[in-house]
Amino acid sequence: MAMPRPTVAQFAYGSCTVVLSTLTLLLASRTSSAAGTAAVAVAALALGLLVAVKAPGIRRTRRLSVVRPAPARPEPAASAERVRATVPAPVRESVREPVREKAAS
Repeated sequence: MAMPRPTVAQFAYGSCTVVLSTLTLLLASRTSSAAGTAAVAVAALALGLLVAVKAPGIRRTRRLSVVRPAPARPEPAASAERVRATVPAPVRESVREPVREKAAS
């Protein structure tokens, strides 16, 4: 089974989480060592990955399509109960156009 690609929302949520959590952790810890900065970066990446995986987007469950039979048509009512509507035919009016003939000279 192929691994599904992340959606745009998952990518955006994960990226924003990495950037914001890195800044927050660096400011909160006030670390200046390389090991501390690396630990903050790894923690931020892990948190961003967690947010991206948990973000809504890809459904992991398969939906089974259920074929439902068409609803049964009701039986036609008795002829006394039927209602008939008559629609008049469209009326075509004759349009008179002026006759243009050359006048006798």
